Amino acid sequence: MGILNYKKHPRWLSIVTSVIVAAITTIAIVWVLPKKTEVNYSYDLGRPWAHGKLIAEFDFEVFKSLEVIEKEKHELLKSYQPYFVIDTLVGKKALADFEHAVASDTTSILAKYSSIIERRLHFLYEKGIMEDADYDKIILDSTSVIRVIKDKFESQEEVAGIIPVKVAYNHLFDDEELKEHFEQLNASHLSYYVRANLKDDVKRNTTEKEELLKGVGESVRDVKKNELIIDQGQIVEEKQAWAIESLKEQLNKKNDVKNARYRNVGQLIFVGVFILLFTCYLQIYRRKFFAKPLNIIMLYALIATFPIAISLMVRYTTINIYILPLALVPIITQVFFDSRTAFNTLATSVLVSAVAANYQYDFIIVEMAGGMAAIYALNDMSKRSQLINAAFMATLCSALVYYGITLISSKTYTPQDMGMYASLITSGVLLFLAYPIMYIIEKVFNFTSNITFFELSDTNQELLRMLSEKAPGTFAHSTTVGNLAAEVASRIEGDALLVRTGALYHDIGKMVNAVFFTENQVGVNPHDKLSEKDREKESARIIVSHVTEGLRLAEKYNLPDVITDFIRTHHGRGMARFFYIQYKNKHPEENVDPAPFSYPGPNPETKEQAILMMADAVEAATKSLDVYNDETISKRVNELIDAQVKAGYFEECPITFRDIAVAKQVFADKLKSIYHTRITYPKLNEEGIADKLED
Repeated sequence: MGILNYKKHPRWLSIVTSVIVAAITTIAIVWVLPKKTEVNYSYDLGRPWAHGKLIAEFDFEVFKSLEVIEKEKHELLKSYQPYFVIDTLVGKKALADFEHAVASDTTSILAKYSSIIERRLHFLYEKGIMEDADYDKIILDSTSVIRVIKDKFESQEEVAGIIPVKVAYNHLFDDEELKEHFEQLNASHLSYYVRANLKDDVKRNTTEKEELLKGVGESVRDVKKNELIIDQGQIVEEKQAWAIESLKEQLNKKNDVKNARYRNVGQLIFVGVFILLFTCYLQIYRRKFFAKPLNIIMLYALIATFPIAISLMVRYTTINIYILPLALVPIITQVFFDSRTAFNTLATSVLVSAVAANYQYDFIIVEMAGGMAAIYALNDMSKRSQLINAAFMATLCSALVYYGITLISSKTYTPQDMGMYASLITSGVLLFLAYPIMYIIEKVFNFTSNITFFELSDTNQELLRMLSEKAPGTFAHSTTVGNLAAEVASRIEGDALLVRTGALYHDIGKMVNAVFFTENQVGVNPHDKLSEKDREKESARIIVSHVTEGLRLAEKYNLPDVITDFIRTHHGRGMARFFYIQYKNKHPEENVDPAPFSYPGPNPETKEQAILMMADAVEAATKSLDVYNDETISKRVNELIDAQVKAGYFEECPITFRDIAVAKQVFADKLKSIYHTRITYPKLNEEGIADKLED
């Protein structure tokens, strides 16, 4: 698929290439990893401690968390009874203003009921009228009792009996006579004489609260050096969390430049080891990838993408890192390479990303589950709809594994942290980006996926439809060659889909001069009508040109390079031998130049190209046999392929003698079934039948 060519190259060159690319990848990842030098223990209350034993390096005090301290302060303040002072001057001033108003107009409604109004005002001011804002505050604080200071005497009052300004005016009309004349009194602006005289004693309340809050202790206990704080796998409880946070704070106070250097070196070692292990995998099991530098660049780019993205998210945002579709790494790798490489790429990317993740244990487990599910779902990538299955399986397995992790610690079947599940679902949706990303990779890195091969092998494709119309014999030949080659490829661990697709297009150049090729001729041979002079050279030129014409059509219709290579190599550096021999026989005295009769090449460079060359030759040649039986077919197959081996056509591709032996056997068996000897049907004895009918 993504591996186009396998050319011989020095071992040292692939090693140097891998070391350089691995070093660049490691440096790029470490460069963007979070560089905070603060100690950060990742854990959750009520869940197992994922790190090793935590032992105190020195003596320190354990302090409660800020949340707990604030909660205790809030609970303590809920029982606090605030102080309020009755300002007697306010009541005296209001009554004096009322008396002055009555004296200035003795005929007013206020003067008529002055004695009752004065009595009601006096009652309200004696009880105390509170500001609306103060009243709303004590109600909000759920205060039930306040302490009232009047003339240096303190008393406790139920909040339920306190009168705020907003209702004090209504209390003024609790007298029946005043109620009867409410409208007239209200029009006389009686509300002007109702004022707040119960004031918040801010100074005393502040002092009292400060004294009260001193009783909230921040320190819980002392931890001695070498004391075990928490063991691995132990459930993190609140008091242990206090000790962990206190130790972290003390360690951070001791941090300096040396600690930052340790962190950087640690990150470099951690990332470098996993990148090195991945490089070793490529060198040992997939060294052929180094034949094409873009293979290596893409693999290491895939590994580096998500560690860098997670580092940037952790550093600059508060978005949940699980929203990133890390399963894209194995999906893309499997589509363009293979499942084993996909797994190794997934493992490397996840483990390196864990350095930047807050919850490393959970992160590794959840992301590995999702990535592995995606690999298995794409075991046979033949349709784009399988990406939907992969996205669904990756999301489902990630969510199930996370649910299992939380179930172990929470001991409840009710799913916890629904935001986490929302992030995993979002990540699954983002996996659909694999489709456009695959298209971009195909264009940028010059790869071709199995999906593209399936699309290209559809006979409704314009180029194949043209071939079937203009050169039906060639189309039938290409189809048969594709089936033969695919069968061989599947037996010798080649890419059957690739070689079948290449076979369909390898002879498209014959459309230009279709009738000059025997499979498209019907009784008339146009070669015979060519000029007698240099007829063989002209015929050879037409025959050989189907390769260059095919390359021109491939470029015009944007065929992938991996398919174009089959057009270029299916005859290798061979020649149109029929016309070459004819020419030599006509000109025995001439030293014949083979160049006009030769194909441009090159020879096959991959196993699949070699298979196609063999299949093309044996399919065409066996048609010319006089007798079709096991012996003649096997003999012709062996002669043709042995001649190709002797001519050195396969010296530049990684095909073995065993592969060639298997190919011979498969070709012979398949061709025998195609050109099997038919039985001779007996003739009907019509006279005998007639006699029986007469009887």
